[in-house]
Amino acid sequence: MPKAYVFTRYGGPETEAFVEQDVPVPGPGELLVAVRAAGVNPVDWKLRAGYVRPGSEPQPFPAVFGSEAAGVVEAVGPDVSGFAVGDEVFGNPVTGGYAEYTLLPAAVTAHKPAGLSFTDAAALPVAAATAYDGIRQLGLAPGSTLLITGAGGGVGTAAAQLARHDGVRVVGVASPAKKDFVESLGAVHVASGPGFAERVRAVAPDGVDAVFDLVGGDTLRTAATLLDDPATLISVGDKQLVVALGGAAVRRARDAAVLQALARLTEDGVLRTRVDRVYPLASAGEALRAVEQGHARGKTVIDVVA
Repeated sequence: MPKAYVFTRYGGPETEAFVEQDVPVPGPGELLVAVRAAGVNPVDWKLRAGYVRPGSEPQPFPAVFGSEAAGVVEAVGPDVSGFAVGDEVFGNPVTGGYAEYTLLPAAVTAHKPAGLSFTDAAALPVAAATAYDGIRQLGLAPGSTLLITGAGGGVGTAAAQLARHDGVRVVGVASPAKKDFVESLGAVHVASGPGFAERVRAVAPDGVDAVFDLVGGDTLRTAATLLDDPATLISVGDKQLVVALGGAAVRRARDAAVLQALARLTEDGVLRTRVDRVYPLASAGEALRAVEQGHARGKTVIDVVA
């Protein structure tokens, strides 16, 4: 039977396990996909830890990890058009991506271009799509200065590249160990930690025009003080706090059009997925630890067929 990596209850890594499961059956609007690669994101361990969205349904257990997947269509559910068995696709699974088979909703699934690897495609649906939505939401003019907190992670990596493509100057806050990586994105690196606001002012004496926060908490509070207008403050790190500070949470489009746009940008060389590490499915726990402990630079991906 196909394998999947799951968590059996809310808690820490001790709740994680491999299980065998039946091949899921696609319902209306769904695709059955044989997974080739799955992206790893902070939301994966946060869900396991019990950080659920207000008003969300209780999590059924065991729950398969993973909200990004790329693979090959094995079956098409009712009321689906535009997809056929054998199509190579990527999107946001409804039954988890750390698995040999999963279900993808057709409305949030895109065809994978032939020139895009499964590994790179699996790195796009969450982090890169969040970055794309945030940069479009800000709508900064060329020559503007954007501050990104948490610039060394998956969302920050994509946001920096997309902003630079729009002609925006980027200042990226990240750990000192990620200095070279952040600068390779075309951003000005500022070391994170106490006093980072003063370091930002030193490299951007004319101020910053917007903040894209990926950290939340005190980092978000401090970054907000660098803005004259809180309307240009957005966050995925702390959605409640950013609103209290006068800014807004990143508004997610969650549709196939965004994924198709990202695929084109990746094919054109505008956006590099910056995959840091690729792990086999058998090492899914190790991949998740790398992201949970903040050691990953850019994206971490699981190669399900390795």
